[in-house]
Amino acid sequence: MEDKKDKLVSAIRRAADNISAGDGYEWGHMGRCNCGHLARELTSLSAADIQRYAMEKSGDWADQVLDFCPTSGMTMDWLISELSNYGLSHRDLIDLERLSNIEVLEKAGTHSLCKNKAADVAHYMNTWAGMLEVES
Repeated sequence: MEDKKDKLVSAIRRAADNISAGDGYEWGHMGRCNCGHLARELTSLSAADIQRYAMEKSGDWADQVLDFCPTSGMTMDWLISELSNYGLSHRDLIDLERLSNIEVLEKAGTHSLCKNKAADVAHYMNTWAGMLEVES
């Protein structure tokens, strides 16, 4: 299990670095948004693949996580299952997409961050990765 946690932390940090470096961040694009960047780091999928899968259903990542059905056969549900294999909960994905985990925000030294501002997303991700590193 530790190996998966290490991979998750590394993926979160790489996604944050990519967003900070201006690597095609776009909150309205399912493969280039907060969760999309992390999904790309944890899978071999491209931003275009993720966007195509997401368009099979409606809503942003948070909406699709709430509508998740493990037996639907939908590729987006498969992707959410893949991300869960790294220890991500549905709540984690919703919080990442909306930058809404209270504990992460407190550790980041703020009460709110803008969910579609690249610098805020990278700050949230780096803070979250740091918290995961010290969790037992």
